[in-house]
Amino acid sequence: MFSIGQWMYDLFGPYGSVGVIIFVFLVFYIDSVIFPTLPEIFFIMGFMYNPSVPWGLVMLLTAIVSEIAGVSTLYFIVEYIHVPKKLKFIANKYAEFLVVSDERAILINRFAPMIPFTGAFLSLIDSWKLSRGLFYLVIGCVIKYGLILLFANFFYTYFQGPEADWITIGFVIGIMALSLVATYFRKKKERKEKEGEHEGC
Repeated sequence: MFSIGQWMYDLFGPYGSVGVIIFVFLVFYIDSVIFPTLPEIFFIMGFMYNPSVPWGLVMLLTAIVSEIAGVSTLYFIVEYIHVPKKLKFIANKYAEFLVVSDERAILINRFAPMIPFTGAFLSLIDSWKLSRGLFYLVIGCVIKYGLILLFANFFYTYFQGPEADWITIGFVIGIMALSLVATYFRKKKERKEKEGEHEGC
């Protein structure tokens, strides 16, 4: 059976663990700044390079540092270009319909994605602050990817080789699917709330 862990070894060859760290960092950075890259999948693939607790903590730290760098980069880009006031107005109105309208939405966004390009939103929404946004970003990273590592470690304890790889990948895909379902129902609820407001006017 094809082993993802072995594939990671073959791919990075002489670059070893440093190559894996750089790879995972870039995936998370691109996801934060440019376009979605399914970082959960690549995060767990990076873990498979050396499925151990110390290496898992290195992967978690890499994800956190990369997300901070990516979100901060986009924040300062948006701050620098001075976007139109109409766009800021739209972003502020959108935030009012979220489950919570302050930076805690970034924490919820980790499990039910509703805020694309978090760094841009941190710049556009008047009441949001970068420091608080990054705080909730880190908390969300620790919770989500910490849980993924916890279950991955469990799978590697009770299963062996390629079987453990595929069970872990399946688990991560399941988490991503649940996030999409949560996002769908949240958007559906928001549409109903907006319709109710229009009817009440």
